[in-house]
Amino acid sequence: MSIYEEVEIEDLDYDPIELLYTYPCPCGDNFRITLEDLWDGEDIAPCPSCTLRIMIIYEEEDLPPLPEDSDDDSGEESERDEENVNASDNEEKKVESLSTAIKMQLKVQ
Repeated sequence: MSIYEEVEIEDLDYDPIELLYTYPCPCGDNFRITLEDLWDGEDIAPCPSCTLRIMIIYEEEDLPPLPEDSDDDSGEESERDEENVNASDNEEKKVESLSTAIKMQLKVQ
């Protein structure tokens, strides 16, 4: 396995919503590695568009903590998923309110 470059973790971009570190690849895409992979001891970030890989230089104590709600099966629970659940709950409440209002109108008539 050939490594294109060794990169300090401080030089990577971190997306706290996706829990993903990225670094520009010469091909125009980005090398990618998840926070969970780093916590699991993985230090190689591949580029999904070409065969290049980089080695990430880091210490575990420099990593942000994994979210507590992150489970081992998916590991990619995001704030957007939580927002979708909240939106769904709000829609259900609206439907219940409308249903109650309609029932009350029918009783009045």
